[in-house]
Amino acid sequence: MQTRSTLSLLALATSLTCSFAWAHDGAHKAAHQGGIQAPAVKKTGKPPFDIIHTKVTTEGNTAIFHMAVSGKAGLSRPTKSGKLAGSQVFSYVWPTSLDPSTVGFEPKAGILAFAVTSHPDFDDTPLFDENGDGNATNDGNVWHSHWVVLQPDDACGKGALKVVDIPEGAKPKLPKTWPGLPILIDSPGWSPKISQDTVEVRVPFDDIGAVNAGSFDGVTAALRVNASVHNPLLCVVNVFKVASGNLSLPGKVNQ
Repeated sequence: MQTRSTLSLLALATSLTCSFAWAHDGAHKAAHQGGIQAPAVKKTGKPPFDIIHTKVTTEGNTAIFHMAVSGKAGLSRPTKSGKLAGSQVFSYVWPTSLDPSTVGFEPKAGILAFAVTSHPDFDDTPLFDENGDGNATNDGNVWHSHWVVLQPDDACGKGALKVVDIPEGAKPKLPKTWPGLPILIDSPGWSPKISQDTVEVRVPFDDIGAVNAGSFDGVTAALRVNASVHNPLLCVVNVFKVASGNLSLPGKVNQ
């Protein structure tokens, strides 16, 4: 037979557990307020990429890129093929209205997008050892961040986008952390935080005013390295979902 004190302790424990769960659920819901809301479309078969919310906010000179999905974020990654040509890249992407010069590319070079990607067949972050094994060239499968500049190119499919190629011999302005690939990509090393249904990255800026005045969208997609490993080198071949539905960049920073 339980004593009154035991029953009281059980009741207290239950109350605290319920309070914690309610507070956690409330905080979780609050984190997904504002920005662009999108209905879940689980029939896509890829809940880890089924965007239900995305936003960009700022704190001081830091921008926070946030995306929530209907499934477990980061759960699905490309299958390793063992070769670069034709290999896949899975990505969570925030296309923006920011000029590419904001992060060190040539002005008006294309659509500047921030991306969190995974690709087991190659490593494009030579300055960073994401998996902590002492080898900075074997961790492309670990979710990591990039800036990329995008442009339409029908060579990737009618109306499809590519990461802009750098023609042989050209010397465009590039960020200091450009990884050496012949495309407009930057590997700045900002580590994504992936938890439950959310992908979030904190990105510092020299000029946060440009970010505050910008707009954005949210996209999940698969990209593919060209089978000839040539121009276009990296194509967007399968868009899983666009938060706005039409890539109109309706999201306003801090709203």
